[in-house]
Amino acid sequence: MPGMTSVEHTARTEPSTTAGEREMLEGWLDYHRRTLALKCEGLAEPQLRTASAPPSNLSLLGLVRHMAEVERGWFRRVLAGERPGRIYSTEEDRDRAFHLTGADTWDEAYATWQGEIVRARELAAAHHLDDLAKGEHHSGETFNLRWIYTHMIEEYARHNGHADLLRERIDGATGD
Repeated sequence: MPGMTSVEHTARTEPSTTAGEREMLEGWLDYHRRTLALKCEGLAEPQLRTASAPPSNLSLLGLVRHMAEVERGWFRRVLAGERPGRIYSTEEDRDRAFHLTGADTWDEAYATWQGEIVRARELAAAHHLDDLAKGEHHSGETFNLRWIYTHMIEEYARHNGHADLLRERIDGATGD
């Protein structure tokens, strides 16, 4: 359909109820990643930019950009100790991912987010759940991969709740 976003549609299935710990954590993280993609599926760019309600500027496009930044932060910076620059945020505007301009597009945001997910999977695959992160977090605390997975599931679950409300406001679509 012209003007509509394309999301690589992958069937979303719930993780196994009997999986081991790592498979369970990875399964739930992937489930929530796919949930956010599904909340954006089939919408036109202006719909993806639609803010929730004034004064909030929260939008589906902003959530995808934010989650690209979060994936990069936890897996590349904290877990692996890489030093990639920020994608959207700046020192002056830490929430820049949510502050859209006319130059910000769905295609760029989606490709960036998916690229960060691919890199996150590669980095995590090289670690055990108890392995301590090699990088630093602004809190000064040390994290293991298990904690990072759990936090990422929480981060996506919280923002998927926002995405539910945004999608319902845009076109009335509901569901998980």
